[in-house]
Amino acid sequence: MSAELHPAAPKILVLGIGNLLWADEGFGVRCVEALHQGWQLPPQVTLMDGGTQGLYLLPYVQEADCLLVFDAVDYGDPPGTLREVVGDQVPRFMGAKKMSLHQTGFQEVIAAAGFTGQLPRELVLIGVQPEELEDYGGSLRPLVKARIPAALELALQWLERWGAQPQARAPGEIPDGAAAPYLGDAALAMDCYEAQRPDALAAWRVGDPRFLNIRDQAEES
Repeated sequence: MSAELHPAAPKILVLGIGNLLWADEGFGVRCVEALHQGWQLPPQVTLMDGGTQGLYLLPYVQEADCLLVFDAVDYGDPPGTLREVVGDQVPRFMGAKKMSLHQTGFQEVIAAAGFTGQLPRELVLIGVQPEELEDYGGSLRPLVKARIPAALELALQWLERWGAQPQARAPGEIPDGAAAPYLGDAALAMDCYEAQRPDALAAWRVGDPRFLNIRDQAEES
């Protein structure tokens, strides 16, 4: 496969959005991380950890012909339910129920790209119904983490449809030009993050118990 981008090849942006620090909110970022670690993609494909950057992502979206987004979205489904949303349904589903500011920000990105006449011609959202969000410093719940392979399979099918043939990496293979098989900071990679964070008993991750006690007493009175 040539390392140069063929003039006719569509520019593809695969974007993982969400916040790693709030449990299942990190699903989108973990998906794009896993795609980077497991698959070699042709040069017309850009993988990006979009985090919670909102409108800062606009120039990248405007440059893309095809956009695929991984995210955790509250559809009201049973936890762990995976949905594939296509085309003009993507903005509507991302606004189904706001879970955090990043979703409002990304709806604005899509709207702004449309206003400027630079909306990607194809939009795909691969979203999961979260199980837990109120866990600061927590990681994906097992039910949600188990949906990553299925989400990647859907993404690989779209990449093939768009003419970007993925190639599975050999076990332990490090991506070209990278010092390690991580898309971003190695300290935030899932294995490292889960191994080094304190457990819920050592670090109270759902609120200060002193505040919670005060609130409970106020409610009782």
